[in-house]
Amino acid sequence: MSPAYLQIRNEYLAQAWSRFPEELAGCLPGEIKGDWLSFPAFGAECLLGREEIMLGGEAATGPVGLLIALYASIVPNLAVQLQPPKSFKELPHSMPYHHAFAANAEHILVPQVHRINLLRERIASGFSGYENTDALSGDFSFTLFPLPRVPLYYIFHLPDDEFPAAVTCLFANNASRFMPIDGLADMAEYTAKKIISIIS
Repeated sequence: MSPAYLQIRNEYLAQAWSRFPEELAGCLPGEIKGDWLSFPAFGAECLLGREEIMLGGEAATGPVGLLIALYASIVPNLAVQLQPPKSFKELPHSMPYHHAFAANAEHILVPQVHRINLLRERIASGFSGYENTDALSGDFSFTLFPLPRVPLYYIFHLPDDEFPAAVTCLFANNASRFMPIDGLADMAEYTAKKIISIIS
């Protein structure tokens, strides 16, 4: 992480820890482990410290660490309203990020739809998620939790003789309460990359 990004991350951490540990743990939500707060993030155990973030046993010094710090700095102790899920373009102020979101969070997964289908249980469990039984369209669907209060609701269409494969990534109805719009776009991008790493 560049010095500029490291400074931003550390500012987010300072803002997160300006709350009492018990309050921050309730918001994430997470578990207090000594000087750290533990919670699942991007398919691994995350340990949030006052000056460091560990993800899966390694220092999270890249963009994912920055996203985790941002989340911790603003997340309220508020229930997630997943239904009805919203598309990215339905979220406030999403227009400048829409094309990048479609390319980096959805289209990148289209060539992998068959493989994702084969390993969908592993992917869902890896993100503390589940398969959706309420999906109104698509050939299969699951919800993933890259961050505890920011679920992603995926709908997948397998290719057939008439239509190509397709992927739709939806957000909780109140997703913008837990992460700013650029953070939501980046979070979906890095979740897509993690899905690809799981199936590779």
